[in-house]
Amino acid sequence: MDLSSESLKKILFKYKFRDVAIEELQKVHRLYPDLRLLTGPYTFHDSSQRDLLKLVGNIPVRYQGQSYNLPIQLWLLDSFPFTPPICFLRPTSNMTIREGKHVDAKGRIYLPGLHNWDHPKSSVTVLLEEMIAKFEEDPPLGMKSAGDGRDPNELLAFVSHLNVTEGGNRPGQGVKVSVIGGGDLGMAVVLSIIAKCSVDKLVLIDIPESSTKGGTMDLEIFSLPKVEVSKDLSASAGSRVVVVTANAWSEEQSYVSVVQTNVDMYRRIIPSLSRLSPTAVLLIASQPVDIMTHVAWKQSCLPPTHVMGAGYNLESQRLSYVLNIALLANGTDKQAWVIGEKSDKKVAVWGSAATSGDSQVLSPVTNSTKPLIERGLEILKGRGQRSWSVGLSIADISHSILTDQRKTHSISTLAQGWGGIGSEVFLSVPCILGANGSTRLAGVSLSPEDDAKLRESVTSLSNFFKQLRI
Repeated sequence: MDLSSESLKKILFKYKFRDVAIEELQKVHRLYPDLRLLTGPYTFHDSSQRDLLKLVGNIPVRYQGQSYNLPIQLWLLDSFPFTPPICFLRPTSNMTIREGKHVDAKGRIYLPGLHNWDHPKSSVTVLLEEMIAKFEEDPPLGMKSAGDGRDPNELLAFVSHLNVTEGGNRPGQGVKVSVIGGGDLGMAVVLSIIAKCSVDKLVLIDIPESSTKGGTMDLEIFSLPKVEVSKDLSASAGSRVVVVTANAWSEEQSYVSVVQTNVDMYRRIIPSLSRLSPTAVLLIASQPVDIMTHVAWKQSCLPPTHVMGAGYNLESQRLSYVLNIALLANGTDKQAWVIGEKSDKKVAVWGSAATSGDSQVLSPVTNSTKPLIERGLEILKGRGQRSWSVGLSIADISHSILTDQRKTHSISTLAQGWGGIGSEVFLSVPCILGANGSTRLAGVSLSPEDDAKLRESVTSLSNFFKQLRI
């Protein structure tokens, strides 16, 4: 592994921990000399690209007494080795990927060692050992055809007859939605989605770690068509939408400790959910919703367009209803959205009430409309969020996704870059929702007072998130 070439030197110069990274790469080369170190552009979730180092080559695996070469590619982020590689299978033209516990349809590799990465205890060599062990138990590649002339150094056709039991949306499965977490909210979500959305199957999973329990037994007693009750996360495989309502028990005193308990529970369920349904939209209703949506995005490795929180959708619908019906007697074509952090620092903006949001432009609340908005928010005080109301709101969001409705909702999403927000935070902004997840509407210039509220929320959320162990 020659680290002296000009192209590698140029890229390595950009790495934050260059000396440690070089030491780690040299160790990899001693144990896996067939892996080559190259450079190339890597495309991130937000479609941006950066030139990164990558390890490319084969690792040896044994299956049924024979040895085979498994082609892999490991992208090394510029904070390597303190952050884990992004790992892919790179099958040849006559190979096919088998989705399963550790590989999705695009060949991305998911392993416990990646999710629990902690350098120096974690390293590429340790990761490769785990990868070999897992893939010897469950081969991730099969042959596309049974023709002659097969390469004896590749996984052979005997792999392809094994049944795929996890992951992905498979043909003929129909529209499937999963709800994680029982209790009042889980039950309300199930009943609301069944009433509003056309689904072929809805799975309610009551996980042991959750404090939101109690409703699953009743669903088992009074069984509903299309509804399955389970305690196994694998029952969610192939879902189009996965709703997480679970919250964890905690006897901790500090707010950070209470939230950390939820984060720890998420660490045990979110990677599995995203692996089992790699093309799903993950819809978060756990509390606090902005923080937990951010956590879910980090732990799921899904694009930010496919991870969203219930956010201010309910409040936005209520506010628009009050303004249009009670105050204006249907005399307006405006839609009001509540945006920002789920706290007393919420902000309202205007937009078109049209169902399709593609051409909508947001407008700030002006001096002339501010009394109207404040009156509407005052009327809504005291109307708390009951389980059934949140359930209806989640069903409303799910319906827009499942039907590709292109309707605008105020949901908790990655707000970085929206309205000049520079920090990586999740908070509610108006987004168009459809089959491919969320698309944010363009930002809006707010009044100094509202802008200050939003900036305060961004700072608060960012500082709080840094205190959590993700």
